[in-house]
Amino acid sequence: MPDKADLEQCLPEEAVASRLHQELPRVVAEMVASCRSKECFDHVSPVPLPRQEAVVGIINRARRILFPGYFDANKIEPVNLEYHLGTEIMHLYEQVADQITWAVRHDCFRHELSCSHCHERGQDAALEFIKGLPEIRRRLTLDVVAAQEGDPASGGVDEVIFSYPGLFATSVYRLAHLLLHLQVPLIPRMMTEYAHSRTGIDIHPGAEIGQHFFIDHGTGVVVGQTTVIGDNVRLYQGVTLGALSVPKEEVEALRHQKRHPTIEDEVIIYSGATILGGDTVIGARSVIGGNVWLTESVPPDTKVFVNKPDLLYIGRRAPGGPRRKAKGAA
Repeated sequence: MPDKADLEQCLPEEAVASRLHQELPRVVAEMVASCRSKECFDHVSPVPLPRQEAVVGIINRARRILFPGYFDANKIEPVNLEYHLGTEIMHLYEQVADQITWAVRHDCFRHELSCSHCHERGQDAALEFIKGLPEIRRRLTLDVVAAQEGDPASGGVDEVIFSYPGLFATSVYRLAHLLLHLQVPLIPRMMTEYAHSRTGIDIHPGAEIGQHFFIDHGTGVVVGQTTVIGDNVRLYQGVTLGALSVPKEEVEALRHQKRHPTIEDEVIIYSGATILGGDTVIGARSVIGGNVWLTESVPPDTKVFVNKPDLLYIGRRAPGGPRRKAKGAA
């Protein structure tokens, strides 16, 4: 039992806590009022939105299907491969159909559109998505080969599949790109932004990327919405394939125009390079050096590099210069 002195000390603390809690309803009322004005972006509606955790679940299940045995909790053997893939594909179809239905229904209510039969659209689009998985697997197989062939540090295909952020980002992009072509709202960008948060690689699902594609290291790579990339292209970390900045009053007019560059086949772009503009074309087999800034086209078979900068060395010994002797040395 607490003694009287302890109780006397606790009572004022309880009174203070009670007084502070009385302030909370005022804050709640203020927040509710703001949601009834233009100061708040909210989704207070009986119509559900696609769920972030469900979209991540779709990515994870799709990767288990595309690379059987790599990301599964249980061992996959030839005898149970058909059962395993059949079960996973059925679950994936149901997940995708549900999330597409919610995304379409939300779009209809948000923009006050006429009924677009969201449930039927969700099932149809999910089936087309499932039917596209063999082609995505084929392209990802070539992306794995590109990584293995393009990176001397690679320990083999297992290492590429398990650990390369570029392959993860490309895998998610290829899934999201298919959904975007099926006119699925919201979900494709949710998918690629999840990959962006995981890897630091930002690929818009609207970009067109060819086969045998490799992003080495990857952190800080940006590939804009209307970028077109050919086959056998390699990007290094920090590369930006972006759009030129425009005044905000021109944004809406440019929303459906090509704003990002075209990279033709067999181009290599080294770290830190920035290539901007919808009219900018990097010709086939060209090499763009590190830290190059380009807003104009480059012909095929061209190398573009920054002049070697003048470096200032401050220290005991400049590179290539005579070694300074220590005091007392012979």
